[in-house]
Amino acid sequence: MAWVLIVASLVVLWVASLCKILYTSSSPSRNSFLTTGGAFQKRNVLLVVAHPDDESMFFSPTISYITSRGHNLHILCLSIGDADGKGNIRKEELYQACAILKVPLQQVKTLDHPELQDGFGRVWNHTLLAKIMEDEINSHGIDLIITFDRYGVSGHCNHCDVHYGVRKLLRDTPQGNIEAWELVSTNILRKYIGPVDIWFSILDAMQHSGEVMHCLLNEHPQKSFLAMAQHSSQWVWFRKLFVAFSSYTYVNMLRRIECM
Repeated sequence: MAWVLIVASLVVLWVASLCKILYTSSSPSRNSFLTTGGAFQKRNVLLVVAHPDDESMFFSPTISYITSRGHNLHILCLSIGDADGKGNIRKEELYQACAILKVPLQQVKTLDHPELQDGFGRVWNHTLLAKIMEDEINSHGIDLIITFDRYGVSGHCNHCDVHYGVRKLLRDTPQGNIEAWELVSTNILRKYIGPVDIWFSILDAMQHSGEVMHCLLNEHPQKSFLAMAQHSSQWVWFRKLFVAFSSYTYVNMLRRIECM
């Protein structure tokens, strides 16, 4: 009998969390991310990821927030994800996913650099990464960058290298007008409790100033599933489970990167 009550409680909490997300999507947002003094100012944002499907699996709440508020979002994918020889397929799947996520295709760029190939154990040069990102900043008037934190959600070395490439960019180039934000990696329990994690994320954000951390709820979680489904070469059973149960489908915690 006890286990029935536990399961029922979890189901109720799951449904309540989804209702909170849906209510938030239908009500005026109080989140101040990308606003200046409470006033709207159109931003040019660069989301930097390592592989096709990173944008759908991990960053869809952030993408939804940015595009729905009229900001310009550019996506820079630093590899075609060719670890299994499917790079050209995965590149096209990225464009299809971005169409679902309402990111203009001319603002999506994928690289196939010989020194930036997908794979565990493949170390990416941080100086090269910083140079590539600097070129994108100058080409598109970027004033804000979003990427992985130092753990990279899954611990994938390519994700981590992207983070350190952004840090090197901030340290070594005169980009004083560039903001940089990282997607906060959570512990494994929070990572797999789906929409329930919104409550922990909201509490985390409340304990910090809006200048250093923001909690972004996914206003259209169904788009995460549709976008990830466009990555048909990767849409196997365990990734379907990941998208359903991952907290990153429902909420993103963004923390400002400060380089001393």
